Amino acid sequence: MSAIQPVTRAKIKGYLEAFIENLVRDHKGREFSVFETPHQYLENESRKGEIKPFHAAIIPVQIMRISAFERSFSTTLGTTFEECARLIALDHHADAQRGYNISGNVSVSALNEIEHQVARFEHAADEKGNKPSLDEMIEAVRLKEKTDDFAQRLVRVDLYIKTHEGEEYFFEMKSPMPNKGQCLEVTQRILRIHLLKHESRQKIKGYFAMAYNPFGSERKDYRWNFAINYTPFDQAVIIGKEFWDIVGGPTTYTELLEIYQEVGKEKSKYMLDTLAYGF
Repeated sequence: MSAIQPVTRAKIKGYLEAFIENLVRDHKGREFSVFETPHQYLENESRKGEIKPFHAAIIPVQIMRISAFERSFSTTLGTTFEECARLIALDHHADAQRGYNISGNVSVSALNEIEHQVARFEHAADEKGNKPSLDEMIEAVRLKEKTDDFAQRLVRVDLYIKTHEGEEYFFEMKSPMPNKGQCLEVTQRILRIHLLKHESRQKIKGYFAMAYNPFGSERKDYRWNFAINYTPFDQAVIIGKEFWDIVGGPTTYTELLEIYQEVGKEKSKYMLDTLAYGF
C-alpha cells in the first residue's frame, strides 16, 4: 500500500507546481545590468550590493538570472517540506498542522532553568566534556517548577502531528547544516515545549527534523559537527527517512521524491524557457 494516497499525491503535485510557477514569475522580470563595456557597467549603483563586474563581464545575463533563481529556490524549498509533510500526515494521523502554537502559564523558575541547562550543555560541548542528555535536562527543568511564579509563554513549532493513539510530535524543521546558534535555539525550544505541556518524552516528542541527509542515506553518514555537538543529537535530531517514516510510513520518503521528480521533469522546459529566454 502506498504511503501517499492518490488524492494527496495530486494535492502535493499541484502545490509544488504552484511553488515553481510563483518563484519563476518573481525572477522572470528581474533586471540584471548588461555588461556592454567596463566603463558603462562601472557607472551602475546598487543599494543591495549587487554590482559584480567580473561576474557580469564573463557570465551571460541569462545564467545570472538562473543562478539567482537557484539561490532563492534553495532558501524557500524548506517550506515545501513542511506542507508536504502536513498533507501526508493527515492521511495517517489524527491531526497535523503547520505553525502550531503552544501557550500557557509556566513557572519563571523553570524557564530560568532552561537557560541554565542550555548554557551548561553549550559549555560541555565547547569543552568536549560530558553533555547532559535531553531526559536529564527535561527532568532538571521540571524539578524547578513552582506554583507561585507563573508567566505566560508561547512556542510556535514548524509542524505538529498528533497520532490516533494520542502521542504528540513537535518538529522544528531546519537546514540539515545548521549553525551553532540554531542548534542551541532548537534545544531550548524543545525544553520549553516539555515545560508548556508538563509532560516527559513518553507522551510528547520534540525533534529537530531534517528533511534529508546531505552526507548519505544512513544516519551514521551524517557528519555536520554543529548539529552533532550542539544538540542532544541521539535523542532530539531525526534525519531524512527517520522523519518521513513518522509522517507517513516506510515508503513515504521515496514516494515523495518521485513526486518532486515528476514535477521537475514536467516544469523543466518552462523554467529554462522563462528564465533564460523570457518566453
